[in-house]
Amino acid sequence: MKYYVGLDVSLRSVAVCVIDSEGGTVLERAVACEIDDISGCLSVFPASDLRIGFEAGAMSQHLFFGLQAAGFNVVCMEARQVNAALSAMRNKTDKTDARGIANVLRSGWFNPVHMKSRKAHAVRALLSSRKAVQRKCIDLANEIRGLFRIFGVRLPSRIDQASFDEKVRPIIEADPDLSHALLPLLDARAVLFSTYRELDRRVKRVASNDETCLRFMAIPGVGPIAALTFKAAVDDPKRFTSSRTVAAHFGLTPRRYQSGEMDNPGRISKAGDADVRSALYAAANAMMMRSVASSEIKSWGLRLMRRKGRRRAVVAVARKLAVVMHRIWADNTEFRQRPLEGAA
Repeated sequence: MKYYVGLDVSLRSVAVCVIDSEGGTVLERAVACEIDDISGCLSVFPASDLRIGFEAGAMSQHLFFGLQAAGFNVVCMEARQVNAALSAMRNKTDKTDARGIANVLRSGWFNPVHMKSRKAHAVRALLSSRKAVQRKCIDLANEIRGLFRIFGVRLPSRIDQASFDEKVRPIIEADPDLSHALLPLLDARAVLFSTYRELDRRVKRVASNDETCLRFMAIPGVGPIAALTFKAAVDDPKRFTSSRTVAAHFGLTPRRYQSGEMDNPGRISKAGDADVRSALYAAANAMMMRSVASSEIKSWGLRLMRRKGRRRAVVAVARKLAVVMHRIWADNTEFRQRPLEGAA
């Protein structure tokens, strides 16, 4: 007999529910969120008769590959669909959620989530570390700006992050009260900025040593951050049967609401990875506004900008970049630039 196992996963515990092919509950139990504990709980069933499912979350990587290595048939389900199904249940508890997940698994009403490789997660960790330290540097710089205003000191609206210390330190050291309060803050920012520069160098080094990223960076506007972010998020180009679906996967296509005589195309869905969407938007903006290199994409974007406005045009170019980058990766080809026509 076929059994379906729903796991409601939290940080330290897992609610386990096993149902049969008819939907009858066979086993319900709470165990620690460890592979050995879950395997021991399910050891009374033949592994070949079990199909285990859980919604995507922070522990997905650990559970998916751990249970798969233990010989189980495992599937990670899209959280949005699972949440929609569980929202119809009267009571929300770990026990009922596990039962609901098992029933979703039995019904087949879900989309499986691609589990990224360890290498892709390592690149994402590097990018996230760089971004986190960069944000802290900006936060400390803004805090110093705000404290300066109390004493009537107004810094220029634009100061490059690399030269912030050398421009601000003399002002602080000239006032004993400011020195006592703000020098430790400035020293902390200097240490963080040094760490940020090291992480930035590592990101650029990884991108420059990756053949796929080098092909991405041949596209005007696409730099190491956008190339690495896109590559780590996609992980395997074969998971998308069509390049056009990549833009939709990262939330760059418009929502659509259709019912009877109503057909309302809305704003972009903003589904999927926000970091990828942000990186593609930044790359598209750089191509349109800063890059001097010509290409058909830029020409098309400039024509669109005259009709639809800058923001819509940049989003459209970001959407096209996602399609082009995936096709370059899938076909192992190079980006071919063509001269601009009618871009003025």
